[in-house]
Amino acid sequence: MSGPNFDGGFDILTCEDDNEEHPPYPPSNHGSRSNVWRVSMLNVARGNLSAVVLAVLAVVLLIVDISLGAHYNNLTDTHLTAEDVEQIRSEPTFLEDSSKNVTTTMQEAQKQLDSEMSSQKETNWELEHQNKRQTDYKVQIDKMKKDIASMRTHLPMIVGGCRHCPPGWILMNSVCYYFSFSESAGFKTWKKARDFCKMHGGDLAVIDSKDKENATVKILLNNEDLSKPLNGFWIGLRDSDQEGTWKWLNGTVLVEGYWNDGEPNDANDEDCAAVYAKKNIFKAWNDFTCGATMKWICEKTPTSTS
Repeated sequence: MSGPNFDGGFDILTCEDDNEEHPPYPPSNHGSRSNVWRVSMLNVARGNLSAVVLAVLAVVLLIVDISLGAHYNNLTDTHLTAEDVEQIRSEPTFLEDSSKNVTTTMQEAQKQLDSEMSSQKETNWELEHQNKRQTDYKVQIDKMKKDIASMRTHLPMIVGGCRHCPPGWILMNSVCYYFSFSESAGFKTWKKARDFCKMHGGDLAVIDSKDKENATVKILLNNEDLSKPLNGFWIGLRDSDQEGTWKWLNGTVLVEGYWNDGEPNDANDEDCAAVYAKKNIFKAWNDFTCGATMKWICEKTPTSTS
């Protein structure tokens, strides 16, 4: 190592350390000092730049930190107070307690509902039982009504029949009626049924009013077995001229008939009328061939025994 050189020895000393790694400078002493100065300044500049960058980063971080702190302080001051923070901390506990209360309330309500449903089930059972009893009572009442109606129809024959109507005849609306309900009476054609009535002092029944129709059909309903095919009962009505002019045996022309739907249709010369036990009394008549055999109804004036 050479001694110091006051004309540039510091620069030369700086560069002599690298003599073995770099080629020698050109012979010019002026050019050599200039290049060494540039290299030194470049190294210094690089070191200063790094320091500056680090300093800038430190300043940026400081600014960010200050900004965040200010933002937090502002947020705390603006939105959240100590009371708010405490409330937020207590909120989970409050929600948990509320949830427990709701659960307890729901369980109690479910128990109450189950109890009400059990009570309702018993009420439904009782209602079903009462409905069944009511149905049974209705059946009994209907049967009693039919029995009473049947007894009423026979009451005139029992009480005053001996005075007004012969045995087996029914007094109704001041007229004696005979209904061939018994099996022994059998079935007859319209003409033979009329002969039977005449033999007993009467004729086939004339039903020329709604009251007579209603009373006659009710007697049939009370005495016929409606679960079996219905029997027709000859009455005193026929197509006298076989051209659709229906007349009663007393000579009056039919004014109001109680024919079933589609009747009279005069199929196969059906010129005689019969009545049936129909609940709808306004559709209780049919026309038939007079030679057909059926039950029948007679009527006659009561006789006095006084």
